[in-house]
Amino acid sequence: MRSVGDREREVDRPRSHRGPAKSFAAGASAVRMGSASFDFEEETVLVTGAASGIGREIARRFGEAGASVLVADVRETPRDEGETIPTHERIEAEGGRSSYVETDVTDPGALTEAVARAEGFGGLDVMVNNAGVHVSGTIREVTPETFDRIHAVNVRGTFFGTQAAAEAMAERGEGGAILNMASISSTQSKPGQVAYESTKGAIRMITKGAAVDLAPEIRVNALAPGRIATEFGGIGAAEKARLVAAGEGSKPIPLGRAGYPADVAGAALFLASDEASYLTGELLYVDGGYSSM
Repeated sequence: MRSVGDREREVDRPRSHRGPAKSFAAGASAVRMGSASFDFEEETVLVTGAASGIGREIARRFGEAGASVLVADVRETPRDEGETIPTHERIEAEGGRSSYVETDVTDPGALTEAVARAEGFGGLDVMVNNAGVHVSGTIREVTPETFDRIHAVNVRGTFFGTQAAAEAMAERGEGGAILNMASISSTQSKPGQVAYESTKGAIRMITKGAAVDLAPEIRVNALAPGRIATEFGGIGAAEKARLVAAGEGSKPIPLGRAGYPADVAGAALFLASDEASYLTGELLYVDGGYSSM
């Protein structure tokens, strides 16, 4: 598979995955450095947790790039403020090809069924394990039930989503790319976030271990978003953006703004593309420089 820029020069590299990042995210600075454009035509992408937020934008951008997109979530309707159209319908309205599959990522069987749906589109090329939940509480406050719930969605969902995708990709014999949604919380701690942080640290290591196990045919990487303006985590998107702009938080963000789902989507499509064909086992921060402070 080739990026648009590679169409006039054949490159001898393994079959991997392309992707677009056609414009900068909403709220980006006035400094512009150009844009990248990739092509996912004839590719099939499955995104868990794609009804809302980051997952919704990743799914939409893959669809915009020509991929067939499976939207896997426990609910069809978005949680994003002002959004009412389901992700798969939005993709199709924009000229793409998409389908919704109800998926509870805590159930490995449901993940296997979702991956199997990709056969109807030609087989799975890219898996994005994005589904996640957030809880707060100190080490003394988190109950066993809360611990089990967040680990079931975030860790179990990522682990068995990776496994299901790897099985399908290996049987198909054409390689693939798997992206896991980690976080700045994979490597940094804040008060009252220990349960959530423990899941994101686990996702980081699932990514590294799976990358070793599945190389060279399948690449596995993770994204580590910072403070992204979505409804995730109990604070609304607008309020998150306001808090960051006001400099409120555990530490400042060097780029001076909150991130947006489009920021993460651009990074996701890059990691799934042939431009990232020599990257596996990596954790890519999309945090405005937060982790550098």
